[in-house]
Amino acid sequence: MATVIRMPSVLAGADEGAIAAWLVAEGDEIAVGDAIVEIETDKATVEYQAEAAGTLGRIVVPAGVAAPVGAPIAVLVEAGEDVAQAVQELGLVSGAGAAGEPDAVPAAVSDESPSAPVPAADESAAQEPAARDAGARLFASPIARKTAHENGIDLAGLTGTGPEARITRRDVDAAVRRAQAAQPVAELRAPASIPPAAPTASATGDGEATLVPHSSMRRAIARRLTESQATVPQFQIVAECVVDKLLALRAQVNATLAAQKLSVNDFVVKAVAGALADVPEANVTWTDAGMLHHTRADVAVAVSTDGGLITPVVRDVGSRSVSAVGAAVAGLAERARAKRLTQAEIEGGTFTVSNLGMFGTVGFSAIVNPPHWGILAVGAATQQPVVVDGALTAATVMRCTLSVDHRAVDGALAARWLAAFQRRVEEPLLILV
Repeated sequence: MATVIRMPSVLAGADEGAIAAWLVAEGDEIAVGDAIVEIETDKATVEYQAEAAGTLGRIVVPAGVAAPVGAPIAVLVEAGEDVAQAVQELGLVSGAGAAGEPDAVPAAVSDESPSAPVPAADESAAQEPAARDAGARLFASPIARKTAHENGIDLAGLTGTGPEARITRRDVDAAVRRAQAAQPVAELRAPASIPPAAPTASATGDGEATLVPHSSMRRAIARRLTESQATVPQFQIVAECVVDKLLALRAQVNATLAAQKLSVNDFVVKAVAGALADVPEANVTWTDAGMLHHTRADVAVAVSTDGGLITPVVRDVGSRSVSAVGAAVAGLAERARAKRLTQAEIEGGTFTVSNLGMFGTVGFSAIVNPPHWGILAVGAATQQPVVVDGALTAATVMRCTLSVDHRAVDGALAARWLAAFQRRVEEPLLILV
């Protein structure tokens, strides 16, 4: 019996996704767990894995086209099953077109779909100028329209490569690259007709400003951080950790491990998991219904990419060795920068680590990353004077600032957790056991 593959909800709160690329073709055999399609989100391009086995009988939503969550994107059929009949029985097409024409695009992804954003009157005029023949219609996917609007691309001048000459995201991206090659940076002066509340470029009074349109990822980061600051009561506490023993242990381990070199951050992530085990009351997540208590440490690690910051999650850090944690972090960072993270790698977790020490930053505070209760901002390890047993001496100190969701964790509990973390960092053999 045929099975419908539907657009998954790859990120919490998302009501739409876009097909970035199909990893399989019609007629391919698919097993449960096979990566079959890349779905574009605000934060990453996520690989979606098959939840059922069969033959990919029909791709309903082609690459470059967006569809609402839950909409059919493909059909799996069993061996020997008639594809056309199965698709027709499932009601995914409005009927075959004329001879030689492709089937009609399903309602879920057509321009008539409620999920497709309807441009305002001024946008429509910009995208479909009066020179267009009367009655002519511009076919473009919702994400293509959005991308074109964000980058100032006139859809009327593009030739679509999608079904029935539909303009896709890839067509718009190609137009953006051509425009950038011709004029790498466009300098725009804000027109006088633009209201002050919504300028297209900032005026400095001494020259023209440069407007670089926001990417979808940058908009998502801005939205999430604004929501965090506005809705999550946060406070910070600081620990200055003496890390001479940790640096010596790291050097010794790296001298032994020829294939893989561990970073200070790998030890920090492992120490975070150890502190969550030492203070299990802090391994929680706030929900409106109640406090969710976790039995393992899933730690997110902030990774800087060209598009912005993303926080993939290392699962069950407590059960892994430091080298295994380091390998996991390196793999996640590589996939994050290539926009190849899976859905499972960007969801969940209870705690975040953000490290700017490699840039020489001595100390900073970070914004809590909901639903995580805490984020540890790690600075550079620097030589500083410290007092030991009443005597002044030099030591290597690493400042760590813990930002806390006060709804989930109170000050005393946060202090206990930070003390447990500091103890493990300053006595790093505890990290290894």
